[in-house]
Amino acid sequence: MRYCIILLMCYSVAGELLADENRRIEFRTIGVAPYGIQGKPDSGIYYEAAELLLKDAGYPLSNFIAPYARIIKELKAGTTDATIMFKYEELEGHVTYIAPFDTLKIVVIGLKGRSYPSIESLKGKRLAYLRGAKFSDEIDNEPEITRQDTIDFSQGLKMLELGRVDAIIGPLDPLLYTAAKLFKKQDFFGKPLLVGERTPWLQVSKKSADRISVEKLEDSFKKMQLSGQLDVIRNKYINFKHEY
Repeated sequence: MRYCIILLMCYSVAGELLADENRRIEFRTIGVAPYGIQGKPDSGIYYEAAELLLKDAGYPLSNFIAPYARIIKELKAGTTDATIMFKYEELEGHVTYIAPFDTLKIVVIGLKGRSYPSIESLKGKRLAYLRGAKFSDEIDNEPEITRQDTIDFSQGLKMLELGRVDAIIGPLDPLLYTAAKLFKKQDFFGKPLLVGERTPWLQVSKKSADRISVEKLEDSFKKMQLSGQLDVIRNKYINFKHEY
């Protein structure tokens, strides 16, 4: 009888371990083109990188595109296991940073013929700003710059074209990508003002640390870098050249 109980306990533990091992990793990709593009099917640089990365590491994956604010909230709660995005103060102590992706230039940019040579020159101006994102502490702390929150860069650029804002802030590549998709013009923008650089990181919720191996993800990331897979994915979406 005792041996039957022990055997049943072993089966139970093995079943729990197998169930945990097969549980899908909940990955959330930021809804910013060309990094996360909603469609049928979804796509994007970070979306595809996550698919390859988790597959190589041996984890089943549920990958969905979501806005910044929701991802931050879910990482803290542990309902999202991992993402690729900037480091945020709200997430300090809640996530483990695994590996950095290419650093992005953060710019403020207006229409052709309008330039803003300094943050001082933005005082009294209206700035389209992606809701939930944080791009520049200096701009965020300047009360004379009016911030107009937008749901995505597409909305922000349409507001810029219509004159509802004077400029838009964000990473340069997504702004150029979105403008090319919307307007098909090479001369839409004026000269950008560089206000900083930010590095996106592969990061994992600390509440998921017992199920996701940091070492496995680091090894898979290094393999993708060395093989050039990350560059192939990026070049698939960002194939334009600019002088900025």
